[in-house]
Amino acid sequence: MSISSTAQVHTSAVVEDGAVIEAGCVVGPFCVVGANVVLRERVELKSHVVLTGDTEIGEDTVVFSFAVIGEVPQDLKFQGEKSRLVIGARNRIREHVTMNPGTEGGGGVTRIGDDGLFMAGCHIAHDAQIGDRVIVVNSAAVAGHCVIEDDVIIGGLCGIHQWVRIGRGAIIGAVTMVTNDVIPYGLVQGPRGELDGLNLVGLKRRGVARADITALRAAFQMLAQGEGAFQERAKRLGDESDSDYVQEIVAFVLGDSDRSFLTPR
Repeated sequence: MSISSTAQVHTSAVVEDGAVIEAGCVVGPFCVVGANVVLRERVELKSHVVLTGDTEIGEDTVVFSFAVIGEVPQDLKFQGEKSRLVIGARNRIREHVTMNPGTEGGGGVTRIGDDGLFMAGCHIAHDAQIGDRVIVVNSAAVAGHCVIEDDVIIGGLCGIHQWVRIGRGAIIGAVTMVTNDVIPYGLVQGPRGELDGLNLVGLKRRGVARADITALRAAFQMLAQGEGAFQERAKRLGDESDSDYVQEIVAFVLGDSDRSFLTPR
């Protein structure tokens, strides 16, 4: 066990031999920190947090009460193999959140990026790859093997199907089931998710140039109404547009995936 002299560990907390708690960390009352857990500098655990498994939490992250982080995957194929959960810096992990490590069949590591907000009761399953500045709203669930790119917002009570990819800057409306990949900057809503436009509010908030937003709108229309199959339309977009944002969508559509795509209705 390695606990920095500047860390504050409540007398009621349980810290198992082998845990690493770096400078400036705060471990609140009735927390449990497992033997293979690493807390980087200034991590704060509110009361009643359970951290277990081979789990690393990045600096300045705050974990709120009753979160269970690093417990074994909810996957019947899991046979106790070595796997990890790696959480980046400056995340806010709210009450009752669950995050699981990886499995042998998915690469063995679940990764969470930096600066995320994981609201009360949401779940991040085994082998998920979560980017930076992702927001997962209350009681949403991200299933195993999903890839959630940077700046994605997943609304409350959503379900993201196994192996789905959600491209950078996309937004998923509340109470939506997403069963196929979502293009970057897409807007998805409805009980069975449909690609319903672009995340224009998010693009404007990030200061994306008007010319790029115009190019994205034109690209969306071509994807929605152009001739040929969805991927054929994307290939033509790649030849015709010089917008980096449009090219990002093209690369996403033409990339490897185990799912099909949500297409514009």
